[in-house]
Amino acid sequence: MFSRSVSVMLTSALLLAACGTNRQQTASVSSQTTDNEVHIEALNSGLPQESARDTLELRRLREHGSYSDSTVLPEAAPASTSPATAEFYQYTNAMSLASIIGNGQADAQARYAYDPAMGTVSQGDVWRVKNGDPTAPLTWVTPKTSERFNTERYSRIDNSAFKLAEVEALSTFSTDVDTASYSNVRRHLNDGTLPPADAVRIEELVNYFHYDYPQPAGSDPFSINIETSECPWEPQHRLVRIGLGGREVAKSERPPCNLVFLVDVSGSMNSANKLPLVQKSLKRLTEELGPRDTISMVVYAGAGGLVLPATTGTNQSAILDAIDRLQSGGSTNGGAGIQLAYATAAAGFIEGGSNRVILCTDGDFNVGTTGTGELTDLVAGKAKSGVFLTVLGFGTGNLNDEMMEEISNRGNGNYAYIDSMREAEKVLVEQAGGTLVTIAKDVKIQVEFNPDRVQAWRLVGYQNRLMQHHEFNDDTKDAGEIGAGHQVTALYEVVPPSVDMNVEPPQVDSLKYQRPVETTGSADLLTVKLRYKEPDGDTSKLITRAVQDSGSSLSECSQDFIFAASVAGFGLILRQSENAGLLTVDTLRQFASSAKGTDLKGLRTEFVDLLDRYDRLAEGLAMK
Repeated sequence: MFSRSVSVMLTSALLLAACGTNRQQTASVSSQTTDNEVHIEALNSGLPQESARDTLELRRLREHGSYSDSTVLPEAAPASTSPATAEFYQYTNAMSLASIIGNGQADAQARYAYDPAMGTVSQGDVWRVKNGDPTAPLTWVTPKTSERFNTERYSRIDNSAFKLAEVEALSTFSTDVDTASYSNVRRHLNDGTLPPADAVRIEELVNYFHYDYPQPAGSDPFSINIETSECPWEPQHRLVRIGLGGREVAKSERPPCNLVFLVDVSGSMNSANKLPLVQKSLKRLTEELGPRDTISMVVYAGAGGLVLPATTGTNQSAILDAIDRLQSGGSTNGGAGIQLAYATAAAGFIEGGSNRVILCTDGDFNVGTTGTGELTDLVAGKAKSGVFLTVLGFGTGNLNDEMMEEISNRGNGNYAYIDSMREAEKVLVEQAGGTLVTIAKDVKIQVEFNPDRVQAWRLVGYQNRLMQHHEFNDDTKDAGEIGAGHQVTALYEVVPPSVDMNVEPPQVDSLKYQRPVETTGSADLLTVKLRYKEPDGDTSKLITRAVQDSGSSLSECSQDFIFAASVAGFGLILRQSENAGLLTVDTLRQFASSAKGTDLKGLRTEFVDLLDRYDRLAEGLAMK
């Protein structure tokens, strides 16, 4: 058999043949691929414009089903070839097609092939014809979820139900600035699959986007912005948007950073969208650092090790060389790496600076401390030292989203999923202030609804951020952090007293020994209360805002309100929520398209494209 290295060297030659063959096959859909889509794909993948167009056209064929069900790989071995040569053809064909569909990376591990002679689906970077005709060409398919050998893990999330205001008038939750769910959902849709419902955290979809919240005018670290209008999916209901706009910190004013890169170099990180993407991402962050910053690097596989002692940001060559030398292999002892990383951060602790561990992993810990509960206890204890945590998730197939989200919550940190260099640029460069600098910690929100004005209510998202009502005033209870320039948006769906509810809320029997509490007759719809601490503080501060419903319609509200509601509505559809009401993808597309605004980064345009991609996928699944 030809060696892997020789195969990879010859992939480019076969890739040209593949591009030519597939360009004929995709001619019928070329007109559907817009220049804007090509531009966004090129930015996202780093591909040249023409290759980006090939990627989009082949992906569209997969979504429509014609390519995924019947298209044969371009090069077939000659009929008289030997089994070894046939094996080479199959390998290079798979690699060349992966180079097109897989964002330019010759990574066949993430691809699946169907062997018509065997009638089975197999995974790996070489597909062998063990029986039947050794020259049989492979057919490219998208396997069912059960055939993907998928071990990705997500916390269970139940759809939020309505609550009667006269029975339960309080809603209490911790803020969340994580955005991992949105980029993970995008990754699924770009790969031609629907995300699991538990992978869809609506608040992270909404918080992925930037809104026009003003900077805080006073001493508080964030502005509070509240808007009410009709609910797009239930027009008789009202939708309340509560938005926090974090104070921005200029790069020149950013405090010095003591950063510890904690990098998973275990065998599970050995694919193009894992360790190589980690290396590129950390290099971009390194380029943003200066003489007041220090970087250390800890790696872990079977055990943890310090591969770069504290090095100033001006010594770029030493840092970049250490990143370049990273190689994957072995089991994953994440607990040992976390222990060493926090010890390293403590040794270089900067008073008044930003002290942070940046964990880069797929979360597949399999030796040492592996349980989510054990790891969160470990991180929660370390968070008390003043060292914060950023978790960056990478890769597919074995992504442990559940663990990474939980340890970032307990570690006074944030969690992002990096599916491309474009996302790395967004998180580590464009939003470096929010990623690296905390402006408020233990931020909690409590909303009290007025039963005279509210029949029932529900919080859209934040299911795994809910708190007991008494914990709002308890300064010992941990809550979310907000970084410089970060924003937090929460949406409440409110049912006015005059509306017959389409969804019946849980009923509670009347109390035998108590009478209903009298209301005050206030014109307020609700009151919002917030508590937060300074990054190095132990005592919280309270902010209170009363809200009245302006009665505005969607035609009168802001573009940001409409866009945020559209993103939340997409989350309801992805989660197949019973509260989605009359919502359709066509309706969302109209709303989101009308509310893109200036969209300098193209992210809102990309969201509309994702709606189209979802629509095609859902249509294809319905036909099957």
